[in-house]
Amino acid sequence: MNTGTVKFYNDSKGFGFIKDASSSNEYFVHSSGLKDNIQENDEVTFDLQEGRKGLNAVNVKLV
Repeated sequence: MNTGTVKFYNDSKGFGFIKDASSSNEYFVHSSGLKDNIQENDEVTFDLQEGRKGLNAVNVKLV
């Protein structure tokens, strides 16, 4: 389980990006991977899963 901060999230389009706290990498997140509703600057935990264009954040939950 990784921790990070929501850098950007567009609720109407259903996607955004999460910045990993330990590596500073940014990961794509789709609304289908959310467990909680998120907003920009929220602290979250997440898992990584291989997607079509690289690693995606899934099982995203608020801390």
